[in-house]
Amino acid sequence: MRPSQPPRPSHGDLRPEFPPPAPAPPPLRLLVADDNPVVRAGLTALLTGRPDTTVVAEAGDGREAYEAAVQHRPDVILLDVRMPGVDGISALPHLVGLAPVMMLTYSHETETVREALRLGAGGYLVHGEFTTEQLVRAVRDVREGRPHVTPGAAKALLSDLRRDAPAYMTPQPAAVSEDFTPSTLSQLQPSMGQSFRSRFRLSTREAEIMDLIASGMTNQQIAAACFISEKTVKNHINRIFAKLHSTTRSQATAKWLGVA
Repeated sequence: MRPSQPPRPSHGDLRPEFPPPAPAPPPLRLLVADDNPVVRAGLTALLTGRPDTTVVAEAGDGREAYEAAVQHRPDVILLDVRMPGVDGISALPHLVGLAPVMMLTYSHETETVREALRLGAGGYLVHGEFTTEQLVRAVRDVREGRPHVTPGAAKALLSDLRRDAPAYMTPQPAAVSEDFTPSTLSQLQPSMGQSFRSRFRLSTREAEIMDLIASGMTNQQIAAACFISEKTVKNHINRIFAKLHSTTRSQATAKWLGVA
């Protein structure tokens, strides 16, 4: 006697089996520290209720920010610079050990930007220079260790770099060659009031990216500062190198700063 066979499924049961959809990642838990209650309320309204972010605590100064961070353990801290009592810069060294910190402020003075980044801030955003979506992306990037700097903060750092550039520029007398003629000389010396950099014929965007390269930023940091993809940054850099007749970042930087 043959053993009984399990019933064969009907055609109606032959449906493809798909894996269940991956659950959405939990929203990032944020702490907003700003002495202006209107700013705090606005940021909380923007970032709470979204599927990807939520504000778990607010603080009015650096001391409150530290206490709230210890209690709530946020994923990222959004920190203002100027606050009464303990300000953001003073609180920053104590906060970076608890969570990544994104400076979110109206201040873009060079010394403030540089000090915040030196003390461990993962990014520096200036109010008015980003959209809500860009803010959310910046917060996520800082959480993953990818820095974000908005143009106002980047400009402050670049102006500082340019101010320091003459300190290591050693002017050398131009070598006189038989090839020099009034025609070639006019090509080398731009007209009065025109920057020597104009001879490179970089576009406005290329000049901006070359400034960021000269400041020491990586492609990833440049992409974050300019809100473009790393692929777009690489395309710009390829065109910049061609115009500067350079093959490395150091060569391009030396020519751009006038030290080569």
